Amino acid sequence: MSRYYLNYLDELESEAIYILREVYAKFEHPVILFSGGKDSILVTHLAKKAFYPAKIPFALLQIDTGHNFPETMSFRDKLVEDLDLRLIVGSVQKSIDEKKVVEEVGKHASRNVLQITTLLDTIEELKIDCAIGGGRRDEEKSRAKERIFSHRDDFGQWDPKNQRPELWSIFNSQHEIGEHFRVFPISNWTEMDVWNYINREKIEIPSIYFAHERKVIWRNNSWIPVSEFITLDESEQVETKKIRFRTLGDITITGGIESEANTLEKIVAEVAAMRQTERGNRADDKRSENAMEDRKRQGYF
Repeated sequence: MSRYYLNYLDELESEAIYILREVYAKFEHPVILFSGGKDSILVTHLAKKAFYPAKIPFALLQIDTGHNFPETMSFRDKLVEDLDLRLIVGSVQKSIDEKKVVEEVGKHASRNVLQITTLLDTIEELKIDCAIGGGRRDEEKSRAKERIFSHRDDFGQWDPKNQRPELWSIFNSQHEIGEHFRVFPISNWTEMDVWNYINREKIEIPSIYFAHERKVIWRNNSWIPVSEFITLDESEQVETKKIRFRTLGDITITGGIESEANTLEKIVAEVAAMRQTERGNRADDKRSENAMEDRKRQGYF
């Protein structure tokens, strides 16, 4: 790896650490939004570096759909124990039981959209004024509109026309009671940057990111993992494929790709040759052309 590229990763790391320290200085009740995916793991690693040798001053907030990859939940619990972190879990099932949301039914049912209500309720209940996320501008077109300090109104909603300018790395954190911010320390990173940094730092990640055999079905142009939460129709055939996942979410909508990449070095090489964004295998983003932006306006991550 060239000296220039190492300096480039160092620059991204330095910017992210600066942003995390700004969050700590400017907000009273910040949390890290934690999905167990590589980006939220990376943000947690950067927070560890930002405040070392002290422990991370932010709790982890996970919105639990109840439709999780078992590997992710095991990884989450180990990380929380190893870093001695406070874990806050918002339950989508609880939101369903309290009739705040209605569970979808049918072949394409998902709890992904239902997370919005659970997240906003948790933010309001705990008076969270900043939720730190792992969003990146290269993931999806609506995320390219995000500021690093992304303002949300008192309904928890995002308006792309009501964002503050961010000149010379000066971030405006002023907000009224009931409003909050989503902050994205790795906004300027790409998927390739993330994998190169994970490889350089040897950051531990869930096993589902590496190629492994799994029972899957072909749906929405992706290999969807078979689980107790998925409804099959007669035309769908269960197959065993060697796949890995580029992104992570609700197990019912997260599609895998066929792959032989079982090491970080092989993942880096594979991603370098990719021409489709990692969210191209997310069924929730295929519901409509503006699916992500519509969810973001409602308060999605």
